Amino acid sequence: MKKALLLLVGAAVVAAFTLTDCSKGEAGSESAEENSESVNPDEAAAEISEGKFRPDTAKVFFEGTYDNGSAFVVISKKELRLNVYATVKGDTTLIARYPVCMSRAKGQKEKEGDMKTPSCTMDTPFSISEIKDASTWVHDFGDGRGAILSYGHWFMRLATPHKGIGIHGNTGNEDKMPGRDSEGCIRLTDAGIDHFKQHYAEVGMKVVIKDENEGRLPFETKAIKGEGKPM
Repeated sequence: MKKALLLLVGAAVVAAFTLTDCSKGEAGSESAEENSESVNPDEAAAEISEGKFRPDTAKVFFEGTYDNGSAFVVISKKELRLNVYATVKGDTTLIARYPVCMSRAKGQKEKEGDMKTPSCTMDTPFSISEIKDASTWVHDFGDGRGAILSYGHWFMRLATPHKGIGIHGNTGNEDKMPGRDSEGCIRLTDAGIDHFKQHYAEVGMKVVIKDENEGRLPFETKAIKGEGKPM
């Protein structure tokens, strides 16, 4: 696992940014109990040079064995985070966390092209329906750059009422992480999508996307308070 983290750090060297300052898009606000996670760019650069896991890229909280098939994802539009949870000795445990870039427009997705990310509930979750190699996929954002590589290495298609929604990388747009800039998909950093694919993601994995007004679910509050320090 430690070797994988070192590889992730190497892939994560991009233009410096902080948790609360995105060059474009709307950055997520941190809760009072987590203000200590704000990152100084110079400190982040120093940690990269020392071979540490970049704190504004992702965090791993648990490296042990969890119940097979118990891992699932909760994405918060409010906190701009993707959390991986799993059952460990009967308890729902926070396994890992990734910052995300969500849709430009807020609210529930209603139709194609409305620039919104669909949301769901724990009772009716989405799921990963397929995982595709997207390393050569391009997209034109209409900003004058033309068709550019845009998805990182992986596109994880989600089974939702809307076509084309997935979790993928952020090639060409890493400066907007975390923030609100996508056309409806959930973007991780390129390094983050590689790490998520390697360690947790699988077809059939349940994915819950909470709307902007929804706070932490009861099991999340318990799991996050007991998360300890990242590995």
